[in-house]
Amino acid sequence: MGYVYIFGTIFFTVYGQIMLKWRISAYGSLPEEFREKVIYLLKLLLDPLILSGFLSAFVASLFWMAAMTKFDLSYAYPFMSLSFMLVFILSIFLFQETITIHKVAGLILIMAGIVVTSQSA
Repeated sequence: MGYVYIFGTIFFTVYGQIMLKWRISAYGSLPEEFREKVIYLLKLLLDPLILSGFLSAFVASLFWMAAMTKFDLSYAYPFMSLSFMLVFILSIFLFQETITIHKVAGLILIMAGIVVTSQSA
């Protein structure tokens, strides 16, 4: 059950990041003028899907607390790196972000770290 908690944390973390990026992109860039920045941020805070991203972060933290009852932090935390991989892949498909050799190399190193760390259980 502990791994369900870890992967619940990852799922809700990734959902929140993707949702925030998607909805914020729909509103455009942050304005320069202070008053316009405040209005812009208030609009973002009233967007139901952005609120779902915030709620998702809260739910992820609940899953993480449950995971902490099952695993040592030094063992569980590297699995959170899977969120980097999932956000990277989803951002390519959903937001047409670019793939570079440096990004791919970084992800390979992250995945290798997860494999090595998971062997220490």
